[in-house]
Amino acid sequence: VQLQASGGGLVQTGGSLRLSCVVFRSVGSPKAVGWFRQGPGKEREFMSAISWNGGRVYYIDSVKGRFTTSRDNAKNTVYLEMNNLQPDDAGVYYCAEDARPGGWPPREFNNWGDGTLVTVSS
Repeated sequence: VQLQASGGGLVQTGGSLRLSCVVFRSVGSPKAVGWFRQGPGKEREFMSAISWNGGRVYYIDSVKGRFTTSRDNAKNTVYLEMNNLQPDDAGVYYCAEDARPGGWPPREFNNWGDGTLVTVSS
């Protein structure tokens, strides 16, 4: 299994971006996927997760109301729609799969993809 995030770029404060995470899987069923952010000089931070069928979505408080996570399993893709972006939202965004299905929200992740860089100009 391999995950690949894309869609990052440069945006002005208050702007929007949509990130995509494609899940390349040859066998097995979809799993919950999480989104993470690592800002400059900061540790990687868990932002959001979506269950295998999209029925449950989890957000940390700082992005509730601004970020929306969704998925299209027919396209093997998970999305992170980000609105009203602020300078603190800048960083490399990663997606990863739930490593221990059964709990919610997921606490352990694997199959990390390469990140995509989001830059927010003030």
